[in-house]
Amino acid sequence: MDVIRDPLWNNIRVDDVALRLIDTATFQRLRYVRQLGLAYLVYPGATHTRFEHALGAYHLARRTLALLGERGELARVEPTEGAIITAAALLHDIGHYPFSHALEEIGALDHEEVAHELIFRGPVADVLTPALGDDAPMRIHALIRGQSASPLQGLISGSLDLDKIEYLKRDALMCGVPYGEIDVDRLLHSLAIIEDPVTGRLSIGILEKGLAALESLLFAKYQMYRNVYWHHAVRSATAMYKRLVDDALRAKALIETDLASMTDEGLLHRLEAVDGSAPLLRGLRGRRLHKRALEIPTVELPPESEWISMNPSLVYAAETALADELGITPGELLLDFPAKPQMLGLDIPVVRRGGRVERLTMEGIAGSVSLPTLSAELYGSARRLRVFVAASREVPGDRILRVVKKDGDEVAERLRLGRALLD
Repeated sequence: MDVIRDPLWNNIRVDDVALRLIDTATFQRLRYVRQLGLAYLVYPGATHTRFEHALGAYHLARRTLALLGERGELARVEPTEGAIITAAALLHDIGHYPFSHALEEIGALDHEEVAHELIFRGPVADVLTPALGDDAPMRIHALIRGQSASPLQGLISGSLDLDKIEYLKRDALMCGVPYGEIDVDRLLHSLAIIEDPVTGRLSIGILEKGLAALESLLFAKYQMYRNVYWHHAVRSATAMYKRLVDDALRAKALIETDLASMTDEGLLHRLEAVDGSAPLLRGLRGRRLHKRALEIPTVELPPESEWISMNPSLVYAAETALADELGITPGELLLDFPAKPQMLGLDIPVVRRGGRVERLTMEGIAGSVSLPTLSAELYGSARRLRVFVAASREVPGDRILRVVKKDGDEVAERLRLGRALLD
């Protein structure tokens, strides 16, 4: 058992299997993939990586299993499950692309799907199968995807998973903001293996005494999205980066299947060789970010505007067409409308005082926050549709506003017929 020093959790004790996984080239790549993508251009301390985050998730998994074991709750779980859970916590981000989640927004395969090849074949599998069994890669991948029947699935992917606790705490610390205040000890001590009264299956739930700590987690998540992850300058840099990579993929200068093996800097170096990438790449390298030409709160937008968050190919075509109509270079105007389905989503059993089990869902539970109302209001408050343009450009905001409020089908039809979007 080795010890790794960590600025957030102090001493992280690492077992032999974890050490061997960490030493693989596949896992070592995570040292060079920033946890928050381009957020360091706004928050200089946000240079921490997926590597530290994965170690932290592993640490929380070990702590939680120890607490469950002390209470005798693991007696109801298959004996090898603990080792599978800690390995899954360590490997949950193994398939992440450079610069965090941005590439998934342009339609790249979800990082949890990318993890399949990395876990089932190569050096990671060479460690897992001798140590944890031939079925270990399958069990671990199912946990990462949230599709395992394990009673401990909720620790890896769920309403109250350890990944969420870890990244909110670490991101707040490294960004130097006070928004990630979560009562981690209270949460972990409140976790329990509960028999679902409806299905009869065992799953991770929470004791009623932990509900206030759970609400602190939900508020921390909202605050971090509002002030860090969806900060306007972070989203400007992200939109520029997405357009850079999208251009390179369309020009066949990059192959999508190669992206998951790249590091942040490795991808930027590859982009330097792509024709037409220089202006956007110089902007990112020198922090000359596109400026907001238009910013609209979600509550002021019709449902028809959702095509900007849901259809990356149409967004790309619309950006290009708008740039042409305005007489500017493609890539100098970018549309951005981030989406996070169920920001405050919940579905978890709760043991009430007295022993009765109820399910806490988005419909709420007696004595707790009204989550449906809260979720809608906070999501709408945090989310903005923005139009970014190169600093030297002036664009007619009122005309563009009419475009972003159009139905996606109408925009697509206008593009197909070669009609102007700004009419």
